[in-house]
Amino acid sequence: MKRVLVTGLGWVSSIGNDKATVSDSLRKLTHGFEAVTWLGNPKITTKVLGTVKGFRIPTPEWRDWSWPDHYTIPPEILRSLAPHGLYALCASLQALADAGLRTADIGNCETGLFTASAGSPYMLHHFLGQMHQAKAERGNPMGVVSSISGTLNFNLATYFKIQGAVCGYVSACASSNHALGHALDDIRLGRHKRALVVGAEEVQAESILPFAGMRALSVNPDPDTASRPFDRRRDGFVGTGGAVALILEEAGEAKARGAHIYAELAGWGQAGDGYNVAMSHPEGRGLATAMERAIKDAEIDARDVDYVNAHATSTPVGDRSEAIALKRVFASAERQPWVSSTKALTGHGLSMAGALETAICALCINEKFIPGCAHLEDIDPACEGLNLPRKSLSEAPAVVLNNSSGFGGSNVCLVLRSWND
Repeated sequence: MKRVLVTGLGWVSSIGNDKATVSDSLRKLTHGFEAVTWLGNPKITTKVLGTVKGFRIPTPEWRDWSWPDHYTIPPEILRSLAPHGLYALCASLQALADAGLRTADIGNCETGLFTASAGSPYMLHHFLGQMHQAKAERGNPMGVVSSISGTLNFNLATYFKIQGAVCGYVSACASSNHALGHALDDIRLGRHKRALVVGAEEVQAESILPFAGMRALSVNPDPDTASRPFDRRRDGFVGTGGAVALILEEAGEAKARGAHIYAELAGWGQAGDGYNVAMSHPEGRGLATAMERAIKDAEIDARDVDYVNAHATSTPVGDRSEAIALKRVFASAERQPWVSSTKALTGHGLSMAGALETAICALCINEKFIPGCAHLEDIDPACEGLNLPRKSLSEAPAVVLNNSSGFGGSNVCLVLRSWND
């Protein structure tokens, strides 16, 4: 099968909106969290958010929105965008520029679009409120395409004139790794020469606060310690949003045009827990199987893995489950890979988490460093035995795994490796 390379990255994230800032944040373990008051109610126990800087979304009305000046977005495009659609468009434009491609280069049948998001509860709430107020006698004609879960597909495919595959993935926190895995397969099988893969979510209350009802969000009010994967005192995740876009290309195409190559996307695997609608299997069975399948698909051995970017969201159950899965997969390896969760810095991006962390892995391979375990002070005994660096390391990882897990026990693992051909 054909080989697939990562040639472009675009960022709108809590730790930076460009490659240089993101890289600096990862190396220095600088988080992107701020203290917030939700809905004007100080009684809400969730106090910390991974905020998106440089964008302002004060109302559902696009005329009130603002974004960095270097992006020019016509009103006719904005009318059908959700807030995370705005993030996604900016990240996609950045990724194309980073890859040395023009918009015209992807407006063809050889390019596919693979996206992941939960839609826009913020916009959906707004438009349904309008409908009820008007007793369904009138409604915004763009209400559907700017709010439902396929909104990224609709808008990005139209803007970039995509004529290849147009796919959206909704498997909760595994969504954008599913998008990357299927994009990888389509290019390997010769169906496309390249793909634009985008994960995006919003930071509005409607996207984050419902998790408080599940007791999944941290109630720690300190931005410096609220997200601490693998730590004994972790109490839940810190939400975040934004968008990350990746350009994947068939190796021959990328080499022929002299593209900058971050890494090879070498394989992937997926597996279900078959256990619980919301919680991971306590022994991490599905995630362990997904990692084993990804390693096999990439035609490597567990001992070849240098670094694992863990899904670990800072929830008590989830981190413990993943730690058990990692110990199983690497039990017989001659050396243990370094393990960290960059959610300690970024927060948990839900559907965009896989894209964000895959882009981080590609950046680490290209720039030759491994992010440390921010905010880790007292390791949970269940996580003992993992190789958890307290500081970022100036080491060049040649093979990296990126894990993601979603509701219903949906687990996906991707393998990236350095490109030397």
